[in-house]
Amino acid sequence: MLVQQILKAKGIDGVFTVTPEMTVHKVAHLLTEKRIGGVVVSQDGKAADGILSERDIVRALALRGPSCLDLAASALMTSNPICATLDMTEDQVLEKMTEGRFRHMPVTKDDELVGIVTIGDVVKAKVSQLAAEKDALEGMIMGH
Repeated sequence: MLVQQILKAKGIDGVFTVTPEMTVHKVAHLLTEKRIGGVVVSQDGKAADGILSERDIVRALALRGPSCLDLAASALMTSNPICATLDMTEDQVLEKMTEGRFRHMPVTKDDELVGIVTIGDVVKAKVSQLAAEKDALEGMIMGH
């Protein structure tokens, strides 16, 4: 399955972005409010300048204490995140996520942000694909 199909199945247009100056505290509230695990940090709302996840915030809390909540998102974000393209397969995305040890991946088209995929989205797509293949094989075996 292609990233384009995964985004379509999510049924969500676009992606939540925050500015580099937004405080980590406000980012944490946004993550909680939207029930998401990461946001793209973008100065213009079009380019993926960075990504900031719940994991990044928890690590900063452990290392720096609660004062990290007053920092700008840019202080904790992963700069120049690895991005997916619409024509990548779920296997390619899983490989990049596994190699980089991250769970959220911005999706771009012509260097412009069009969405975000999570490891959960990709695993769901993979399970769906495997179920369809299983049903097709059972149908062939049964002579349907």
